[in-house]
Amino acid sequence: MRFLLLQGEMVTATQSLSEEMIELFAAEVGAKVRLVDPGEEQEAQLQARFFEEDDEEEDESALVVRPPVVTVMGHVDHGKTLLLDRIRSANVVAGEAGGITQHIGAYQVDVAGQRITFIDTPGHEAFTAMRARGAEVTDIVVLVVAADDGVMPQTVEAINHARAADVPIVVALNKIDRADADPNRVMQQLSEHGLVPEGWGGDTITVEISALQNLGIDDLLEQLLVLAEVLELRANPTGRARGVVLEANLDPGRGPVATVIVERGTLEVGDWVVAGAAWGRVKALLDERGKAVKGAGPSTPVQVLGFSDVPAAGDELRVTPDQGSARTIGEARAQRQRLAGHAATPAPTPGAKLEDLIDQIRRGETATLNLILKADVQGSLEALTESLRRLEREDVKLTFVHRAVGGVTENDVTLAAASNATIIGFNVRPDRRARELAEASDVEIRTYEIIYKVIEDMQAAMVGMLAPETEEVVTGEAEVREIFRVPRVGAVAGCYVRHGALTRGSKVRFLRDGAVIWKGTISSLRRFKDDVREVATGFECGVGLSDFQDLRAGDVIETFEDREVPRT
Repeated sequence: MRFLLLQGEMVTATQSLSEEMIELFAAEVGAKVRLVDPGEEQEAQLQARFFEEDDEEEDESALVVRPPVVTVMGHVDHGKTLLLDRIRSANVVAGEAGGITQHIGAYQVDVAGQRITFIDTPGHEAFTAMRARGAEVTDIVVLVVAADDGVMPQTVEAINHARAADVPIVVALNKIDRADADPNRVMQQLSEHGLVPEGWGGDTITVEISALQNLGIDDLLEQLLVLAEVLELRANPTGRARGVVLEANLDPGRGPVATVIVERGTLEVGDWVVAGAAWGRVKALLDERGKAVKGAGPSTPVQVLGFSDVPAAGDELRVTPDQGSARTIGEARAQRQRLAGHAATPAPTPGAKLEDLIDQIRRGETATLNLILKADVQGSLEALTESLRRLEREDVKLTFVHRAVGGVTENDVTLAAASNATIIGFNVRPDRRARELAEASDVEIRTYEIIYKVIEDMQAAMVGMLAPETEEVVTGEAEVREIFRVPRVGAVAGCYVRHGALTRGSKVRFLRDGAVIWKGTISSLRRFKDDVREVATGFECGVGLSDFQDLRAGDVIETFEDREVPRT
């Protein structure tokens, strides 16, 4: 009490303290404080008892060089899979039947006596989904770009995802054997996105390869080893192991099986482990070729058998001292998840909101607002970017995590959750699944149709004077299945209501490939020959729009209403 009174905080003996007060006093007396959500207290106590000593600073003398962990990313059909197969098959032991016998989502290759670990993920979505769960596994990203195709939308997304993770990027220019390959044009495109090749005076390692002809792959592996040496990747191979679950499944013959990359220590058969709410004893460890191994050191991928349940991708795996510890921690987590009513996967990191920015400014801190911009056309995207950049001040910085043309997707929401960003959609809309994921992940999506409204909102946020706003609530969504031409009436859309309900007279926007192409009202609504006021989910209906005739099968009709929400 005396300390807090001296800090200007008036408190009494029976008063609950805020998190800031607790941290302030803890810093004064040199105590460690861990703030947990309600219901996590038992789990936090157990983890502090069993894992605290493992998380202390590593002894420098115990650290040894570990293999780099590499993730391969890039656009569809640019040769990622073939490149991974070439690297893998080149390192398969001679005499192995069929070459590659088993694929576990991660594997190690041997290059001149040194090892490299590759993670074979489905793409940048999985890469970022794991990072959103706190799994910082990757050391290096290999960006595959086709020399005959150049930088494509998914290439740009992969660059932004790797940047958000603060991971070095090595560019592999694939398909250089093609007659229409133009490496210089591709390098120019990469330079526009901030990846300037070393040959042009930049710091991005660029290697020309052909996965089909098996050209340049050895050079790529050598460059990865050189970069790993510069990064000085080290870990302690002794003590209780810690790792990350890359993927897991329920095998009919073997039970729950998890692919794990060990981060530190050595995971051995017989160890008691816990990963998320799953716990158990390691019955067997299998390498990428299905061979049983007795132990796995840092950066080594293995399949782990023996879990009580299937852990989630991104869960941290820890070795516990005994069976009781593993069971107690696993069951405490399972109980908390049941009580919270959540799925087995914890929610991603909450996204940043403009209101958070105001609080930071009021506290006198330099605030950074991470933004993901999606627009209907490239021209609008560039104009919006330049307009927002001009709003930067000394105490407020804007960072564009990702900018692209097209509707707001689930992938954008995942990236926003991982990078603590706000999504701004200009003349585009999120689909229903993206909206639901954003709500579950606490990611803010703001949609606009007039550019000065975006600027006004940003300026208002920066000076902390946001006016009362109108919140848009989507009330229904229907898919156009067929178009009917009615004399003296015009086009009528035969629709199937997928979500919510359509109401006659409600405001409506017409979407084609995620972009808004028209706004107006529903002028008529029919079920068979009867005029109706409302059509619920799962029913078909005929929709007449006030003054819009350019209807196509596959378009989406979205109804909405405006509700005023006062600012606090």
